[in-house]
Amino acid sequence: MRILANDGISQDGIDKLKENGFEVLTIHVAQEQLANYINQHKIQVLLVRSATEVRKDVIDACPQLKLIGRGGVGLDNIDVDYAEKKGIPVINTPEASSDSVAELVFAHLYGGVRFLYDANRNMPLDGDSKFKDLKKAYAKGTELRGKTLGIIGFGKIGQATAKIALGIGMKVLYHDVEVENKILNLTFFDGQTLSFELKNSTKEAVLKQSDFISLHVPQQNKYILGKSDIDVMKDGVAIINASRGGVLDEVALVDALESGKVAFAGLDVYESEPTPEIRILMHPNISLTPHIGAATLEAQERIGLELATKIIEILK
Repeated sequence: MRILANDGISQDGIDKLKENGFEVLTIHVAQEQLANYINQHKIQVLLVRSATEVRKDVIDACPQLKLIGRGGVGLDNIDVDYAEKKGIPVINTPEASSDSVAELVFAHLYGGVRFLYDANRNMPLDGDSKFKDLKKAYAKGTELRGKTLGIIGFGKIGQATAKIALGIGMKVLYHDVEVENKILNLTFFDGQTLSFELKNSTKEAVLKQSDFISLHVPQQNKYILGKSDIDVMKDGVAIINASRGGVLDEVALVDALESGKVAFAGLDVYESEPTPEIRILMHPNISLTPHIGAATLEAQERIGLELATKIIEILK
């Protein structure tokens, strides 16, 4: 059985699939040529990440497909319901990248409270001539310990983010439309564990009480955080979005940064991705990464192995 991993797959995943009799192709096929390639090469399993879309036209054009897999959490680039109606299972890896995304959230948070997003821009320019001025400018950092992190969306990634926050001594509030309460187990290097029970709060309570807000929601057809939401937040709040572009109103965000309502923001995803707006890219109070939340070696290995395991279970 032949598999096309159009957006790549880890070597561990490839090895496991080959050991179980699958042939794996890792060539990247352009979107407009995808259906033809699948048919010409008798592909029966299509694996994608976020770069490739699997819409109704591809599904209709490739009747021999037996399974579609997404390496990652979101399935917004796949017409899942339509595929399943056609008898094609759709799988993803909802847990494999959770820790990687959560750690990136804290990279943005730690960088924000110590002004690294700005210092890293200015030190190469003025570090040799204005060292003391820069030292003074960045001398009023704050600590995360003891502060409140508000999490909007409490799936696997939101929970992984909460675990890090609890581990460094933060208070965690969350709002989720489905998860009413959750017991989180923190496991430490020596085998010890601690359990924390968290209860769902209203969105308004999270926004009003949190020092930092982190978004962890799937693709939406409207903003989860807009101007009215930002207005009820604490003055000097920070906002991190490592979930999906389009869930945060970027115009409202920039206005709030300009007014000082929001102290800083960290963005890994963008409304107009893959061409983020210049006002976002050039803003001095935004920490920027190019949608790399799941892009760690460890996450890629877990994703590949999880995909391989599910493919083997379903098709063998």
